[in-house]
Amino acid sequence: MGIRIGFVDYKLENYHANVFLKAYRDSLKDRGAVVAGCFALDADDGKAWAAHNDVPWFASVPTMNDYVDAFMVLAPSNPELHLKLAEMVLPLNKPTYIDKPFAPNVATAKKIFALADDHGTPVQTTSALRYTNIQATISRDDVKDMIAWGGGSSFAEYAIHPTELLISCMGAGATELFRRGVQDHSVLLIKFGDDRTGIVTVDTKGETPFGALIHTEKGTKTMQVETSKIFINNAAAVLDLFESKKPNIDRAETLIIRRILDAADDPQASKGFVNL
Repeated sequence: MGIRIGFVDYKLENYHANVFLKAYRDSLKDRGAVVAGCFALDADDGKAWAAHNDVPWFASVPTMNDYVDAFMVLAPSNPELHLKLAEMVLPLNKPTYIDKPFAPNVATAKKIFALADDHGTPVQTTSALRYTNIQATISRDDVKDMIAWGGGSSFAEYAIHPTELLISCMGAGATELFRRGVQDHSVLLIKFGDDRTGIVTVDTKGETPFGALIHTEKGTKTMQVETSKIFINNAAAVLDLFESKKPNIDRAETLIIRRILDAADDPQASKGFVNL
């Protein structure tokens, strides 16, 4: 039998719950993982989703514990609930994936990691934009400077995607940030400690596909993200975590991503560079 996964959410009727379930039942079926249970803070929504998708419903996380080998904490639009959900899951000492954004601020992110460490629970998080055709075709050692961009309905929820794309290609060495624009179009200028520069642009009006411009010693190229497989790749990486019980994403990258997003909300960042 493959890994038995438990979904833990706020409202299970959301894009991520549906796309991860489909990935494990279809594209990743050969790996043998199954979604063996689910729980949601909104019980009515959760029960309806469970019945519609033929996933066993549990009234609490502890009652689900004996029936699963690992947990996925979702609630992708509600990072303010991730600590509360993590407090239900992480003490059970089973490998856990927590959806993006990991936490609403870096202080909460540190609390979640500390809770995981207290219980010896392997945990990781990521945006699906870590697993694109761009990362597959470049080496981070070659990246000198980079611009990553994307759209979405709000900066608060969607800025993580081009930021994750940038940091997964450039590493965790960001040191300072300057922000231009706070309405429909925002630009984050990010200094790295080795004289490299990253830029993240986020558009919240109109349609902006995710993409990047990458400068290496060989030259500069622009690439658009091919989105058809990013959630499948993300789901596969989650299975790697569950099977090995070892995180495959550097925690330092998770924290610098959160620091970047926190700094972008600092009014001082619109006046000059702020430390990360």
